[in-house]
Amino acid sequence: MKITFKSKLWRNYRETELISTGKILIYSIIVGIIAGLAAIVFLVSIHFFSTYVLEGIAGYSSSSPTGEPPIFGEIHKAFNPLLLILVTTCGGLLSGFIVYTFAPEAEGHGTDAAIEAYHQKRGTIRPIVPFVKIIASAITLGTGGSGGREGPIAQIGAGFGSFLAVKLKLSERDRRILLAAGMGAGIGAIFRSPMAGAIFAAEVLYRDLEIESEVLLSAFVASIVAYSIFAAKFGWSPLFSVAAFKFTNPLELIPYTILAIIVSLFSYIYVKVFYGVREIFHKIHIKPHFKPAIGGFFVGIIGIAMPQAISMGYGTLQLAMWGKIAFTTLFLIAFLKIFATAFTISSGGSAGVFGPSMVIGGTLGGAVGGFFHYVLPTIVQQPGAFVLVGMAGFFSAAASTPLSTIIMVAEMTGNYDLVVPAMWVSAISYFISRKWTIYEKQAENRGHSPAHRYEFVRHALQSVKIKDVARKDFKTVLESAPLKNIFFILSSEKLDDVPMVNTKNKLVGIVTLHDIKTVLDSPEVSEMLVAKDVANLNVISVTPNESVDDALHKIGFKEINTLPVVDEKDKTKIIGIVRRKDITRVYSEIVKEIRS
Repeated sequence: MKITFKSKLWRNYRETELISTGKILIYSIIVGIIAGLAAIVFLVSIHFFSTYVLEGIAGYSSSSPTGEPPIFGEIHKAFNPLLLILVTTCGGLLSGFIVYTFAPEAEGHGTDAAIEAYHQKRGTIRPIVPFVKIIASAITLGTGGSGGREGPIAQIGAGFGSFLAVKLKLSERDRRILLAAGMGAGIGAIFRSPMAGAIFAAEVLYRDLEIESEVLLSAFVASIVAYSIFAAKFGWSPLFSVAAFKFTNPLELIPYTILAIIVSLFSYIYVKVFYGVREIFHKIHIKPHFKPAIGGFFVGIIGIAMPQAISMGYGTLQLAMWGKIAFTTLFLIAFLKIFATAFTISSGGSAGVFGPSMVIGGTLGGAVGGFFHYVLPTIVQQPGAFVLVGMAGFFSAAASTPLSTIIMVAEMTGNYDLVVPAMWVSAISYFISRKWTIYEKQAENRGHSPAHRYEFVRHALQSVKIKDVARKDFKTVLESAPLKNIFFILSSEKLDDVPMVNTKNKLVGIVTLHDIKTVLDSPEVSEMLVAKDVANLNVISVTPNESVDDALHKIGFKEINTLPVVDEKDKTKIIGIVRRKDITRVYSEIVKEIRS
């Protein structure tokens, strides 16, 4: 069978694309290995500080989820409120000094920094950031700070992905892909939710309901590898153990709808308090190194009033799922957790916002479920189910990530029978909460991301046809025209070149001012020459229905200032011209419109 040039070109393209994709997947495996090992180190570090500092000094002991028993055992010591304040304050002070001395971009909740690096920093994160993030976040969380593990591990995984891409001198696109893959791998490992981790990395980048499809495959591979390494060390069970919750009564959708409204309201309070406290700390005129200590001090005070509102709080969620906490207490925990998280992270501390969101949403769900179980026991028979659904609904509202959150809650609990109410509550809360998000670095959609700006410029350029910008009023010269006459035309009209036609008005070449000037330096020669003696006979032209993008590619980096517009059927029939400045003007207008 005869192979055409076109089929060869397509086959070469496909082979190149396959090789490129294969390499990225291999690199994703490496990122997954690093993220999995980093998640192990990170979790061990948190437990170390939590056991020997928070519990060993202050006597603060919190319950643990069934899937994550204490690594270093338990230290039975009497609780000392004053020592708790000392531990949370010193933890914030030490964390602040480490972060602001070595890597200030490691402050805060981590995921936002990774999102910003993806959109605004061409997928680049300084190599020191992951190491600083591990140490600072482990200290913050291990000394009672109210935060989660997803933000730090997301930034840690993203940092290693970026570092690998830089070392391998990969393209900006591949660097972004490995950054996102590392982010998903870290989350998938430490929460034992590989599918949700990968989808989260692709979904959290945007406020609109969009998925960054080009990172999904690599994120899946990296997340699976990281999860396998982490679970091989700490076990394959889900993080939480729950009863056999099921959705069997459609009437339950009524209290679930009320839950969606409540978690949406609290997500608004969460975001406003979080960034409001940050603004207050920005106005405190001291070195940023000391600010997390102030935040830690207030966290300690909250911990004395309500111990379940500080630290990570996963044990509290576990008890709420089992129905062992009164719904009035759950409501109070949710309220105080918002302020404890704001004091921890908005002061400059290093921790994530996903974990607190799970606790806030879960305790709100437990409170609503407990209340309706009390007033409508025949409809709401399993109030613990509302804990799981509340977790999904609250973070969907707070972070604009309904898809990954629903899957993550299911993977973290091993319960897939509540997907329907989780979808219901997440959809309603996402719709209500479209105007706010806890991740301020999210782009609104792909069109607003610098990572895809040229892609949208190109699409816009492809929509503008040559016939829309072509000049119908143009000059031509005969191939027999003397050079002096052509030079006069070009000079008087301020043109760089002019199309050359024959006696039948057919396009045969282009005469440029540069070529004429070169010859005019020798008067005795120029007197004998005409247009066809100096013209460029290899004419690059365009047709009316080609796009401005096509013209841009034809011009490229060549010294071409004029493109003749020729008839579709007769390439020698000139019907107009397009100048380089016409293309540049269209390009500039499109870029300006997209940026605005």
